[in-house]
Amino acid sequence: MTRSAIIAGLTLVLALPVPAFAQAYQCSIPRRIEAPRPAKPDGPVRAKPVAAYVLAISWSPEYCKMGGNKNSMQCSGRNGYFGFVLHGLWPQATRGAPPQWCPTRLRPAPKLIRRNLCMTPVPWLLEHEWAKHGSCMVRRPETYFKVSAILWRSLRWPDADHLSRSKTLTAGDLREAIVRRNPDWSKSQVGIDANERGWLRGVRLCYGKDFMPRTCPRATFGPADSAPLKIWRGL
Repeated sequence: MTRSAIIAGLTLVLALPVPAFAQAYQCSIPRRIEAPRPAKPDGPVRAKPVAAYVLAISWSPEYCKMGGNKNSMQCSGRNGYFGFVLHGLWPQATRGAPPQWCPTRLRPAPKLIRRNLCMTPVPWLLEHEWAKHGSCMVRRPETYFKVSAILWRSLRWPDADHLSRSKTLTAGDLREAIVRRNPDWSKSQVGIDANERGWLRGVRLCYGKDFMPRTCPRATFGPADSAPLKIWRGL
């Protein structure tokens, strides 16, 4: 898909309200950021037509609890405390495994990495997501992150701290809370990523090729609405 086609497909999204940093409780950019190394492929090249998208969102407290670098911007607390953060925008194929690792020599410039750190507070992950996913969508990393940011900033998030205090919380409750904050969405379009013990790891929002919400495939939808869910607050 061309850059102009992608941007045109986001016209309706652009008209939505833009909350600052979505679910970063605070965010300050470090003065110095260590430049990430070039991303190393963790799988084969799959240059396939893009048929849909998934916006992959992580729940930071769980990530930091379960092994995130405690000295990193995301987990140290020195640059703010993060809730929902963008992991990446993932193109999907009509069938089978998604596109990934399409050949490119381009890398995000340091100023582009810096500009997106309150959205994705992990420099190496921004590099990785462009190389693995963005390279199969568009020609330039600037376009990939522009599209990702437009989608990210169009979203409003529920009070996960309040939800986490419910002793009877289910995956359906979280979906319902997200839909209440984003009336253009339905529960069938909101995937939940939880670990085997029922702790929330993230959310997967499903989009069609036109960047409008679509029903998630079963694998992306995750646990059923009735499944118990726990949210680690981390604060």
